[in-house]
Amino acid sequence: MIGVGDAAPGFVLAAAPGEMVDLSDHLGTDRIVLLFYPLAFSGVCTSELCSIRDAWHRYEELDVRLFGVSVDSLFATSRFRESEGLPFPLLSDFNRDVAESYGVLETNAFGMIGIAKRSVFVIGSDGVVHYAWVSDDDGVEPDYDEILEAVASAP
Repeated sequence: MIGVGDAAPGFVLAAAPGEMVDLSDHLGTDRIVLLFYPLAFSGVCTSELCSIRDAWHRYEELDVRLFGVSVDSLFATSRFRESEGLPFPLLSDFNRDVAESYGVLETNAFGMIGIAKRSVFVIGSDGVVHYAWVSDDDGVEPDYDEILEAVASAP
C-alpha cells in the first residue's frame, strides 16, 4: 500500500467520455487529494462526496486539486457527478489498476470483489504522499477536518 513518505504513482483515467485526466500533469506542482470511494450512488459515497461539495470553498481556499476515484464506469461517474452537482472530477478506474497500485483494492465488500476501499491520499506539491487514510469499514466516512489540515500542512 502507498503510505506517507512514498512518491505518489501517476495515472491516466477517464473523467467523462473523451475527457482524460493525467495525474502526472499535477504531480510535483500541485497539492492533490485523491478520494477513493467504493460505488457511485451508494448512500455513504453520496454522503461523503456531497460533504466535500458542501465545503468546497474550504478546498478552493487551499488551492488543491481534488479527484474522486472509483471502479464505476466513466458513464456512471459522469452521471453521478452531474446528479450531485460535484465541482471536482470523478475518475473511472474501471480496470482497477489505480486502486491496485495505491493498495486499496478491496477483495470482498458486500459480496463484491474488486471495488476500491474508502480511502484518502493527500499528495504535496513535491509529489509525495503526506497523508493516507484507508478504512476497512466502507460505512465510515473520513475525517474532513483532518483532510483539510493535511492539505494545509503539505508543501
